[in-house]
Amino acid sequence: MLDAAREIIGSQPILAAFLAIGLGYLVGQINIFGFSLGVGGVLFVGLAIGAFAPKAQIIGPIGLTGLIMFLYGIGILYGRQFFEGMAGPAGRRYNLLALIAVAAGLVVALGLGHAFGIKLGHTLGIFAGSMTSTATLQAALDVMQNKEPSIGYSIAYPFGVIGPILCIYFMTQKVKPKFPDKTPHFHMAEISLGEQFPKQRFDELNAKLPQGLQVTMIRKSGENLLPTDEIMLAPGDGLFVIAESKATISQEAERLGKVEQGRLLKDRSDLDYIRVFVGKANVVGVPLEKLVLPPGFPHEILHVRRYDADMVPAPDLELEFGDRVGVLTSPDHKEDIRRFFGDSVKAAAEFSYVSLGIGMVLGVLLGLIPIPIPGVGVVTLGIGGGPLIVALILGKLRRTGPMLWTMPLPANIVLRNFGLAIFLAAVGVNAGQPFVKTLSEAGLSMLFIGAAVLLTTVLIVLLVGHFVMKIPFDDLVGVASGATGNPAILVYSTRMAPTERPDIGYAMIFPSMTIAKVIAVQVVGLLLSTGAGG
Repeated sequence: MLDAAREIIGSQPILAAFLAIGLGYLVGQINIFGFSLGVGGVLFVGLAIGAFAPKAQIIGPIGLTGLIMFLYGIGILYGRQFFEGMAGPAGRRYNLLALIAVAAGLVVALGLGHAFGIKLGHTLGIFAGSMTSTATLQAALDVMQNKEPSIGYSIAYPFGVIGPILCIYFMTQKVKPKFPDKTPHFHMAEISLGEQFPKQRFDELNAKLPQGLQVTMIRKSGENLLPTDEIMLAPGDGLFVIAESKATISQEAERLGKVEQGRLLKDRSDLDYIRVFVGKANVVGVPLEKLVLPPGFPHEILHVRRYDADMVPAPDLELEFGDRVGVLTSPDHKEDIRRFFGDSVKAAAEFSYVSLGIGMVLGVLLGLIPIPIPGVGVVTLGIGGGPLIVALILGKLRRTGPMLWTMPLPANIVLRNFGLAIFLAAVGVNAGQPFVKTLSEAGLSMLFIGAAVLLTTVLIVLLVGHFVMKIPFDDLVGVASGATGNPAILVYSTRMAPTERPDIGYAMIFPSMTIAKVIAVQVVGLLLSTGAGG
């Protein structure tokens, strides 16, 4: 029975790959004291399958295709935040700290690897596994041209996930940071203008309103109107306002009159509210101030809901597929608004395969360009670095004429997770048999080296960042997450620091450190591979 199963799995690489993915995700969901491997479970199930069926080898481009899908999705998602962060002094300081920490980790890996007599390929794999960096693993595989990096990667990977989480937990207990309570991004109210309000045109009032507060509807003489500059306001008129801060609304209500709910929203004879899904490419990636809505009837965008967050429709806000847009319009023209935006929930999972294909082709071509380094040799950005850089640029551009580069978040998550699962399945299955042998011979030494590399990197970021550079704690855990790389670390960081800053820090650090690691392992491999040995 076992021999038959071994033969079937060994002769069907696609079967082995999807068996690793299916069982791997099942294993990855096992939660022990709040820790789970997630997609990393695919790697270990793949190793088990490879050890059980030594003939199972996933050859061809399937694994590399998965890696490109993963890195392209990361770049498209974080492109804008990455370049905005790098343009500011904080982003450059954070990246310098992360670079020093990663370089120190690599030095520790090489030093301990030499001291323990570990092969160079294993050492580079340990470094990649400690950083849980699939792109770095691929670069190590390319430069060493053997399976040794996969083995080191597999041994170091588990602590590469749990180590940073433990460090961030203990750092949080030590620092005990305080954060403001999370508040919704959207508040609305109806303000009735009081006797103290002097008669004035709407444009005069609008010029004095605080930033972030918008008037979206006016009630005058028993009629609801969209705001225009020439409307003359007087005591007794009503304003429907929206803002990100409830305090801002309260302050303006006290200055102008009082909050009096129900006057505007109960009357829908002149203006009615409709919520529609964004489902057309021609309205995606266009700032609201440049969005040309259908002419000939009144309409006003009241708010935008993106996934779980409500947002005030600022002039520079760009819509994405799947956004839900709240619009005030005349009751007779609801269908016109629906047709304009598309109003299809399916758009949340759709994107342009044309832009995806072009972007990936450009990324692969960039990764093939040789980069000569005097005294070292020729390195490339490779399958890892090229697609990531191109995706970051396209994610920053978002749109080029009719070509929309971005994709909805649900589609991005599916693309990234499936791509990463395919890559890890291929790596695990192919390295299964040599992994068992190496683990029995030098497993404890390699585990120790991996832990040392990881702790060196994370502790430099946390301790130097907090005590020397005085980086805000929510920024700091984002930098630590980006320097190490695994998304599970970022998820835990956002629980310890419940603001949006960890996500921004991760977006600023992860891409640049991935490229730095990819180039570093190639340089080290070229310099040391000739005389390396165990």
